[in-house]
Amino acid sequence: MTSPKTILIVDDSRVSRMMARNYISLLHADWTIEEAASGEEALLKARSMTPDLILMDVNMPGMGGMAAAEQLRQEWPAVAISLLTANVQTATRERATALGLGFVEKPITEARIASLLAPLTEG
Repeated sequence: MTSPKTILIVDDSRVSRMMARNYISLLHADWTIEEAASGEEALLKARSMTPDLILMDVNMPGMGGMAAAEQLRQEWPAVAISLLTANVQTATRERATALGLGFVEKPITEARIASLLAPLTEG
């Protein structure tokens, strides 16, 4: 049995955040889930909670997910960060890989969330 984890979901779409939250809660009811609606809010929340995993939308108003993920990666090199996006362009994938980020295509599904969470529950 693994210890409860803390997840930060970052997406400007309230519906996307709710879907991700619901899928995570179904799989791990004891985990803490926080939400942010922008890159700027993600930085503030992450600094106050130190998440085990950050799910980050790429396209958001203000600071985009890639810029926020880059800053988060510098502050917490070991935290798992995965981009959630419908933007599957090669350049986006290459930049995500260079930053050590995971990459999950939207739409968010229970199977995609389960696959993303699996490494956190191993060992």
